[in-house]
Amino acid sequence: MTARPLEAGELIMLIDRKERRYLTTLVEGGEFHSHAGAVPHAELIGQTEGQEFRTAKNAAYLVVRPTLSDFILKMKRGAQVIYPKDLGPILMQADIFPGARVLESGLGSGALSMTLLRAGAKITGYEVREDFATQAVANVTEFLGDGVLDRYDVHIRSAYEPFAHSDFDRIVLDLPEPWSVVPHAAGALASGGIILAYTPSIIQATTFRARLSEYGFGMAETIEVLNRGWHIEPEHNAVRPDHRMVAHTGFLTTARKLATADE
Repeated sequence: MTARPLEAGELIMLIDRKERRYLTTLVEGGEFHSHAGAVPHAELIGQTEGQEFRTAKNAAYLVVRPTLSDFILKMKRGAQVIYPKDLGPILMQADIFPGARVLESGLGSGALSMTLLRAGAKITGYEVREDFATQAVANVTEFLGDGVLDRYDVHIRSAYEPFAHSDFDRIVLDLPEPWSVVPHAAGALASGGIILAYTPSIIQATTFRARLSEYGFGMAETIEVLNRGWHIEPEHNAVRPDHRMVAHTGFLTTARKLATADE
């Protein structure tokens, strides 16, 4: 299979021998600079990813296209992001599908937005801080391109207030008080639709669950995701769990809107 060559305008990632990672966008006449020297972009454009390139100081860099996970961990942030270990499960717990009409509130730096958009969702985004909304849109378009904006409709408003939009398949929240959204969500979510809240504390999750039961939601579930890597060196017959792991970051709570008697 012929590999797709790197092109000007593409975002790439360079990885040095110490596993340090750097994001840069290829431009005609540009250069990547570090303490170990420069790599002219002209040497990269037209080549295939997965190759190693060297600076004038003979420092080696592996060049690849960044994954979504790579980009989220290195992108500019206006707020704390939801980490990749939770983003994948969110897609499954909320059952995001191509064309899903999703209300997302609490855009932060856009990590969750780009994950939902890449899965094919159509997002109406509510964010109270204009600087966060601006950073989220910038990050989303840097990774996914401007064409995704026809599925990403961002508004500076609070989800704690009555919604200006309705008829959603899914509602996904990254907010301090997701229980305050439940009354509005009950009227804006289609019967059978899913609401999901990401909350750092179990008290938040408990309060959210209590409010859900008051507004016609059922099938509620709360999980957390723990991520433990393994150290494997076949050449030394060394296999053991890593000494450090990414344990608690947040709780994922989901519930489904159940039909009422008049639906």
